[in-house]
Amino acid sequence: MEIEGKNINDNDLIFVPLGGSNEIGMNMNLYHFSGKWIIVDLGISFGDDTMPGVDVLVPDPSFIEAQRENLIGIVVTHGHEDHIGAIPYLWERLGCPIFSTPFTASLIRRKLVEKGILERVKLVEINPSSKFEVGPFKLELISLTHSIPEPNGLVVECGEQIIWHTGDWKLDPDPQVGQPGDMEALKRLASRGVTAMVSDSTNAHMAGTTGSESSLLSSLETLFSQYRKKIGVACFASNVARLRSIAMAAKKNDRHVALVGRSLWRMYEVAKENGYLLDVPDFISEKDVGFLPDDKVVIICTGSQGEPRAALSRIADDSHPEISLAGGDVVIFSSRQIPGNEKAISRVQNKLLDRGVKIITEQDHHVHVSGHPAHDEVVFMYQTIKPDIAIPVHGEKKHLRANASIAKLCQIPQILMPDNGNVIRLCSGRAEVIADVKADALVVDGKQLIPLASQTIKDRNKLLHNGSIFSSIVLGSNGSCDGPPVVTCLGIGAGIQVALDQQVEALISDEIETLSPTERSLDENVINACTKAIKRFCRRQLGKNPTILIHIIRTDLGV
Repeated sequence: MEIEGKNINDNDLIFVPLGGSNEIGMNMNLYHFSGKWIIVDLGISFGDDTMPGVDVLVPDPSFIEAQRENLIGIVVTHGHEDHIGAIPYLWERLGCPIFSTPFTASLIRRKLVEKGILERVKLVEINPSSKFEVGPFKLELISLTHSIPEPNGLVVECGEQIIWHTGDWKLDPDPQVGQPGDMEALKRLASRGVTAMVSDSTNAHMAGTTGSESSLLSSLETLFSQYRKKIGVACFASNVARLRSIAMAAKKNDRHVALVGRSLWRMYEVAKENGYLLDVPDFISEKDVGFLPDDKVVIICTGSQGEPRAALSRIADDSHPEISLAGGDVVIFSSRQIPGNEKAISRVQNKLLDRGVKIITEQDHHVHVSGHPAHDEVVFMYQTIKPDIAIPVHGEKKHLRANASIAKLCQIPQILMPDNGNVIRLCSGRAEVIADVKADALVVDGKQLIPLASQTIKDRNKLLHNGSIFSSIVLGSNGSCDGPPVVTCLGIGAGIQVALDQQVEALISDEIETLSPTERSLDENVINACTKAIKRFCRRQLGKNPTILIHIIRTDLGV
């Protein structure tokens, strides 16, 4: 096999991150051995203010799609969107079996049903802490703790090489949902000799340890007891342990808990299907909230990251059909700010403050523990596993650098910080970047996928910042104007729209008159001349550079 001009032996162990390195989200990692490939995780990330009209991004699978005949499986470490969210968008281009634990399989199954492809997908459920084989890959799941049930690290054994792919994890002796991480399995793994550890870097820059979900339970109990009005809690729907902590803290304070948001109810259903949350009181619907006294209800809602269509945003706008908050009510943000979401979160919080709602964040009270390992936990993992090579992934550059610094502190012999698209050969305890392949992002744009770097997205940004001018010009005999041009200016000239339209109309007419009959005979000449004239006018008069689109209609067809 050849990759970018480099010969790859069938028995070479190759690691290729296509997403999730030097970025938050969109995790997609490839492993090659014995001529075959597997994918570990296939996730999404979310658009920001620089991407108008973009909600969801997925990794570009072009490289592995070209190897489709040798792609034999997608192995999923856990059920977060940045690890499974791209499956319904990309599976048809990959067409291989999917392997996951039962809880994660339940989440994936619902996505495949919505996409209408469930019957075509081979979805294989693997019990936690199980060994299984996918082609030449000998695989083992090792149970860890995270902010969702059934998180797993993945052991990838290829011949004499062993890779420890951590997935997302933390150390929590009392996670509230599920069991603590399998420390004995980690020790057994270390005793076999680990070639490389591909590891979560998200919180590596944070001191100490992340903390246990059990500490949050007692903190929430105390916090709830301090208020006599409605309490709202914004958190990630996938954090099943957090749902339990909130529910038990509410029960302690004689409050009922309402779930507000479809994703919360979906996660609750999946949790119960798989034997979780069976010990908590039944949740009530958003329609029941209005029948309860303010001091008898806790509202769990989606929208902790300021998502405009989430429940909390609608509550803050006072546009939610069932839930309203007023002065004296409290909203607790039981989550961390994902980088890039700061402005959106602030907008929601400011709207709530305007309504007299008290805001509580992790800066004010102990209301959140992360699902990712901080400095001391990363040290523990390196000192336990003792890999020959450290490969930090799952984070932005600063997170990867922090992870690499810890690996150096722990005297790991080699450290390699990858970029998306790096083709990394792992051999004899050494890692080497031997090539680079395409590793771009694709935008979910309605029913199609388009490159983030496409002209379409560039055009949207230009329209967003500079507005647009559209004109239709009817040309008759000799290329002269057959009536005045029709001009529409959008997003520019606030307060002078009619005058601006008229000015551009006159400008176009004058510019055409300066052209010779020969020049006017070609549409390209007319469009270029008018476009340049409009651009000069806009820069001089408005200080703007709008998108300009001119259509030529000719009534004289030379007949």
